[in-house]
Amino acid sequence: MAFDALVSKKAGALAALIAAAGVSLSPIPADARPAAPTGRQAAAPARKLPGGLSALAWMVADADTGKVLAGRNQHRRLAPASTLKTLFAVTVLPKFSSGRVRQVSAGDLAGLGSGSSVVGVRQGQRYTVADLWRGVFLRSGNDAVHVLAAMNGGWSATAQEMQQTARRLGARDTTVKSPDGYDTPGQVSSAFDLTVFARAGLANADFARYCSTTRAGFPAAGGGTLQIENTNRMLVGSHGLPRYPGIIGVKNGYTSKAGNTLIAAARRNGHTLIATVLNPQSGEANGVYKEAGALLDWGFNTVTPPEPVSRGESDDEE
Repeated sequence: MAFDALVSKKAGALAALIAAAGVSLSPIPADARPAAPTGRQAAAPARKLPGGLSALAWMVADADTGKVLAGRNQHRRLAPASTLKTLFAVTVLPKFSSGRVRQVSAGDLAGLGSGSSVVGVRQGQRYTVADLWRGVFLRSGNDAVHVLAAMNGGWSATAQEMQQTARRLGARDTTVKSPDGYDTPGQVSSAFDLTVFARAGLANADFARYCSTTRAGFPAAGGGTLQIENTNRMLVGSHGLPRYPGIIGVKNGYTSKAGNTLIAAARRNGHTLIATVLNPQSGEANGVYKEAGALLDWGFNTVTPPEPVSRGESDDEE
């Protein structure tokens, strides 16, 4: 199966198209429909994949060439947790200016799931749209998602629109039930689809900025500003994990059903790669980040292999 992501001149390489495992696509206009399945198969990766990959599904793709470098069970339908917020952002973020202000009502926060991750949105307080998006991306705030969804016509309408967006992008493995990624019966996505959503998001400069922000101010209850930090340990460098070299986002997640999930994008040596990892089974601390990092390392070594050492004069000596 092949698909075409959105293209944006401003985003450059981040807006490159990606294809089904091993299939390369040429850039097409942004309003073109997803390509039909090609049925072509790629040659096996030249480099041995990293060991210790325990995720139920994963994929690593090159944004510059439009090629998926490797994957395992990339179309397996699994609970996505908060990585589904990438699709929410692709769908809703372009609709409202960052400076627009919303005074939060009780209805805006109705139906917030028990145990949801929150940024601390309060009824009656006023927030800019930029505040709310920082709450979504940095703190994975389901409360911020609820407010933005209310602005977008409501929870159910937003879920339906997200579903339409997924289909328009060629993502066929995703069923949206809860726009924030909260565990809901029947809600699934895949490593393939989540990579599609991240690619489409990175074509938007605002999305790219929010998903790469490590720390920011957020309106505190009763006035003032509190500092919030991104929960993506790979981006921030926390909990015993160093910041990944070249990291630019995108989104992490966790629920009891989904386990740990992560979409990680990084840029090095002129190449942008995305690794999507769903539900590692190793039980290792920071396992989802370590597996994503190993896949990115492998990917960068694949797209930019070390140059051969030139032979010096001494090499010719017997």
